[in-house]
Amino acid sequence: MDKNSDYRTNIIGAGEVGSAISVDMDKNSIHKTNSIFWDTKGNEVLGATALPLYGAFVSEEKCHLFGDVSGKKILEIGCGSGQSLQYLGDRKASELWGMDLSEKQIEKTKHHLTSCGLSATLICSPMEEECGIPEDYFDFVCSIYAIGWTTDLEGTFCRIASYLKKDGVFIFSWSHPIHKCVVAENNILAFKKCYFDESWYSVSLDEDTLTLSDRKLSTYVNALSKAGFVIEQMIEQSDDEIMQSRDDNSDFAKKAKMLPVTFVIKARKL
Repeated sequence: MDKNSDYRTNIIGAGEVGSAISVDMDKNSIHKTNSIFWDTKGNEVLGATALPLYGAFVSEEKCHLFGDVSGKKILEIGCGSGQSLQYLGDRKASELWGMDLSEKQIEKTKHHLTSCGLSATLICSPMEEECGIPEDYFDFVCSIYAIGWTTDLEGTFCRIASYLKKDGVFIFSWSHPIHKCVVAENNILAFKKCYFDESWYSVSLDEDTLTLSDRKLSTYVNALSKAGFVIEQMIEQSDDEIMQSRDDNSDFAKKAKMLPVTFVIKARKL
């Protein structure tokens, strides 16, 4: 498919969603569009992915990437509605911090954590920008299905590295780039997008609009390396036990048996 086509197949979450229209990369415009999306119907349209799940069919309870977090200081990038911070707080993390682009998501996180008897320092800001988060402070930084919203991957990873102590751990998950290229049609998996196409695109979902870029896996790996991280573990295979327990016969589940739909990386700051 022509990478310069104005219209192309777009895949978000479990399946094909609308038509993607190529757009110019303008950081401020993208931030505004995506913050409005999450302030309004983001959760209703895309749902929310939170620990113990890293994404479809991948779980912390099986992978054990965090290990014991008791007494640890943890920052979440893209804290959403607060369920991941709750999961970590229930496991006795000493400090919880959260950042999100959307003011409404920050409000949801605060309300949810308060109702669970937990507290956190919450900051509304794009993840790319300086926002007062302390440096060389955290034991863990995590991002569950949020890091892909950044407009500056290398800059974001450098900021995250600055927040971590030496040997601190960064764990993040996102939609696998191969999943974003392939759709299920009549029991056949078909490529509908070029894997190497990292251009920005806009998608209209009913009355809502979001803007994204689908990066190659090597783009994430190389950006981590430039920011001073070493990758300790990468997970991209769906968990058979989770799939069997859900007895899911959807096209998405069938697809997940054939190719990765989520990837998770655990990296350590050198």
